[in-house]
Amino acid sequence: MEMSNEIPIKVRLKIGSIEVELECPQKDLEKTIKNVISAFKSNLEEKAIIEKEPEIKSEIIQKRKPSDNLTCRDLIEAIYKEGWFSEERSLSSVVEEIARRGYNYNSTAVSHVLLDLVRQGILERRGKPRNYRYISKFKKEESITLDSKKIEEVKVNNIN
Repeated sequence: MEMSNEIPIKVRLKIGSIEVELECPQKDLEKTIKNVISAFKSNLEEKAIIEKEPEIKSEIIQKRKPSDNLTCRDLIEAIYKEGWFSEERSLSSVVEEIARRGYNYNSTAVSHVLLDLVRQGILERRGKPRNYRYISKFKKEESITLDSKKIEEVKVNNIN
């Protein structure tokens, strides 16, 4: 399927016990989903795998521009800005959240970014090695922006 400059949408469909992910331009989303569902239904009915109407679930996993080449740091800063670190989060849950958004970074890359944010005074690291949890140092109301000016202010405040 050739994609134009439109924003592609990634969708996960679950039909009965079968799950499939697809990506298509937003304008073709409805048609594509209908085609996939009908293909599954006819295939399942031919094989007599189902006896009743299967449960059909779908969710939009991500919506992004093809030109989005976000770094690991960009993604972690984005989830920070959304207030995602208002609760304690483990390294594995951060990796899973990034993957859920359609990006795959290994835990080493993620842990380096988290450590940088801890050193900058943006996140707090709790727990013991191999079991750290990360949480925002600021309440959502006083959450800082992650531009370099604010980060420098946080560094200075933490040093004094």
